[in-house]
Amino acid sequence: MTKHYNTIVIGSGPAGEGAAMKLAKSHHKVAIIELHDQVGGGCTHWGTIPSKALRHNIQLLVDYKTNPLFAHTLDQAKIDYPQLLKAADTVIQDQVSTRYRYYARNDVDVIYGRARFTDTHRVAVKGADQVDEQFSADNFVIATGSSPYRPADVDFTHPRILDSDTVLSLAHTPKSLTIYGAGVIGCEYASIFCNLDVKVNLVNTRDRLLSFLDDEITDALSYHLRNQGVVIRNNEEYERVEALDDGVVLHCKSGKKFKTEAILWANGRSGNTSNMGLEEIGVEVNHRGQININKSYQTALPHIYAVGDVVGPPGLASASYDQGRFVGAHIADGQCDWSLIEEFPTGIYTNPEISSIGKTERELTESQVPYEVGHAMFKSVARAQITGHTVGMLKILFHRETFEILGIHCFGETAAEIIHIGQAIMSQRGEANTLHYFIETTFNYPTMAEAYRVAALNGLNRLF
Repeated sequence: MTKHYNTIVIGSGPAGEGAAMKLAKSHHKVAIIELHDQVGGGCTHWGTIPSKALRHNIQLLVDYKTNPLFAHTLDQAKIDYPQLLKAADTVIQDQVSTRYRYYARNDVDVIYGRARFTDTHRVAVKGADQVDEQFSADNFVIATGSSPYRPADVDFTHPRILDSDTVLSLAHTPKSLTIYGAGVIGCEYASIFCNLDVKVNLVNTRDRLLSFLDDEITDALSYHLRNQGVVIRNNEEYERVEALDDGVVLHCKSGKKFKTEAILWANGRSGNTSNMGLEEIGVEVNHRGQININKSYQTALPHIYAVGDVVGPPGLASASYDQGRFVGAHIADGQCDWSLIEEFPTGIYTNPEISSIGKTERELTESQVPYEVGHAMFKSVARAQITGHTVGMLKILFHRETFEILGIHCFGETAAEIIHIGQAIMSQRGEANTLHYFIETTFNYPTMAEAYRVAALNGLNRLF
């Protein structure tokens, strides 16, 4: 007998969870289908949580090594990559347990196995016993996420050729590593490995790192990565990857060769849509496995929605969760009277950390917007001096005439936390969103939040 639900959500990452929780609160009978043996999706098990836990523990190690209080004990601080991975396991299991409680408390059924559409209102789920179970629903939400892009001419079965999933199973600390692809994932892992004294080549297919960010921020990131020992090679494209017994050679079209103990392939991601029967029922999928949707996240079949990484950028867990909630409201009410915000913060967990929201200087210049810049250098902020995290800055871009905040860019420890103060002000209307808020507000001292006042006064002084 086929069990029927109001909505079936395929995938239990942030996007799927957001949709399921919103629908459950709207009294829908909801099921989540999860391919793996635990909920949480790629975000919890292979992406955001493990890599950020790794990065946090690396930062603790760096702080320990650079603190003069512990200088006499440095020979005891011999921590390798597998030890750091093990430390992340506790966080992952805590996250999984929390999500199980959410689903149990809200009567969301969790079904394990691989889902495949057999018609427009029915899926077959093949579980661990290889037996198909049939489920039907009025609506579906596809939230299956993405996986590292693997070109056909690169042998990912070789133990020295890794991607952002398999690097989490690396059983030793390599002496050298080439990272191909200098996007967010590539830059984050470059920060992780270089602080384990690994010789890192970061091979970038573009002319600068993270070109969607403000140029001053990416210039600072490049400088500090190089200062930590990373060799950055811009404007390079691979020709072939040669796997040897004692290492891997990356051959570039420029003629350059990089031989290291291992290579981490971090060049793009593909939507997890294969073998789901989507094309057979009329759901359109592009060459990267990403599902085509309209502004309401509906596919070519209006009762089938797609959210999160499986639809492409921005590929952020935070944005994916909001997309899921939006779709949940759209299904429950037949429409959604609120829209997703266009301006959301990016958080990049390099060392130091990066976060930004709003326009960059390049975008404002191209649009001929009269703007000015206010800076707060962390080396001058008391809280940063106390913690020893003096590398970084807060940068405010504002309109020269109206003083409206146009963009905020932060580089340094806790940047992803600091940015939310600026985000809250930028979301206001009229005079509430101006430089004067930061000038006239009293911030706790000493705090990193005080950097907003310093940057605002710095910007104001440029006008007079």
